[in-house]
Amino acid sequence: QVQLVESGGGLVQSGGSLRLSCAADATYFNSYNWAWYRQAPGKQRELIAEISRGGGYNTNYADSVNGRFIISRDNAKRTVFLQMNNLKPEDTAVYYCNSPQMLEYWAWGQGTQVTVSS
Repeated sequence: QVQLVESGGGLVQSGGSLRLSCAADATYFNSYNWAWYRQAPGKQRELIAEISRGGGYNTNYADSVNGRFIISRDNAKRTVFLQMNNLKPEDTAVYYCNSPQMLEYWAWGQGTQVTVSS
């Protein structure tokens, strides 16, 4: 089992920025794609940003965050980051990280709460 620990959330005003971190004690961290997900109250968890495992670390974003959020990874530190800029009230949610390849096998972390006030 892999432990996923998200941090960096908080309360921020609309237009502000936050940087989330996800520490993963995955032995083969480098071998996985990684992604950030979020779950707003009353809604399903959704994938918002993904970074590939190599070959240039390609990234993909949900339309709702494209151009505002940036996902990155530090393989040496086994950490995934999410830089969130120009935050909007609709970004309010609990944010989680995981590997899309391993969702069937790895439990979710506790997540980190992001609240954006208008």
